[in-house]
Amino acid sequence: MKRSLKRILISPLDWGLGHATRCIPIIKELQIEGAEVIIAGEGRSAELLKQEFPNLEFLHLPGYEISYPEKGGMALHMMLSAPGILRGIRNEHKTLQKIIRERKIDLVISDNRYGLWSHEVPCIFITHQVFIQAPFAAGLLHRQTAKYMSRFSECWIPDLEGEDNLAGCLAHTKPLPDHCFFIGPLSRFRFQERKPVSKYDLVISLSGPEPQRSVFEKEVLAQIAGMPRKILLLQGITNKPFRKEEGNRTIVSHLCAGDMMEVLSGTSLLICRSGYSSIMDAAVLGKKCIFIPTPGQTEQEYLASYHAEKGHCIALEQKSFDLNEAVVKAEFIRGFEGKQFSDIVLKERLMKWLEI
Repeated sequence: MKRSLKRILISPLDWGLGHATRCIPIIKELQIEGAEVIIAGEGRSAELLKQEFPNLEFLHLPGYEISYPEKGGMALHMMLSAPGILRGIRNEHKTLQKIIRERKIDLVISDNRYGLWSHEVPCIFITHQVFIQAPFAAGLLHRQTAKYMSRFSECWIPDLEGEDNLAGCLAHTKPLPDHCFFIGPLSRFRFQERKPVSKYDLVISLSGPEPQRSVFEKEVLAQIAGMPRKILLLQGITNKPFRKEEGNRTIVSHLCAGDMMEVLSGTSLLICRSGYSSIMDAAVLGKKCIFIPTPGQTEQEYLASYHAEKGHCIALEQKSFDLNEAVVKAEFIRGFEGKQFSDIVLKERLMKWLEI
């Protein structure tokens, strides 16, 4: 029996595509339960979700306008950007109150958007970074984010409890507040028992904010020229459809979740950023990976190192990236196991709020 219709607002942070892709299984589960889903956001993450859910209502909700420097220190850049980020958090909090009243929202689900809390309705915060990695002032940063997180009704961590986890110290450093729950990894893909026929020897998936996405793409294009392997390059651009085939190379701007799963399931090796959503996808599909962290992003640098120690990937710096050498090294790693993670806890948490 379906529950009475609830109007749910879900909004991912527009910082790369990962925050949007891991919202896909939540949106699908809400639809199964008969909820009316409204998506709020902007940029490439909003475009991705529009392609996956063209019949849903979308609201424009500006983000924090986070960017990476092409050169120079990321830590200093983020410190200088802090006033703008805090202003963005305050603005989205004010905008949310208006949206709740005008759209009669019953529940808010925020993926890493700290300002989307309210006293008027329950609000859920999704993050894998409970304990943010930073080169300095980590304690101060943790206290500030913990303060924001305490304002939400619940905090959902897309990971497993115990040692067999994907986030490492990002979510397992200290005891968690009582309103935090591990809900299991969130992937837009489903585990397949039988491996499909391989179409590509190597898939390279680009993601993350500019200008580093374009910087890395330029480097990759130079290195795949003339390689004898059959290669697919996914640009991670959601708003400009593009496809080009040259010899063994195929370049595509973006693939929907179904097509992406088919391609990744059939390849033996994936090269991508070490964003947490990419790691969850690779863990479900059981891929060998070459992770190249976005320069200066301490979270991705940590996750690449963490999973390299587990034998899941080869971790390389962008500035010294050598594709041929990396492919050879990847032959000797174990890779991710490949399994379907349970969604029981996610269903339980959603059912709790849908019944209130």
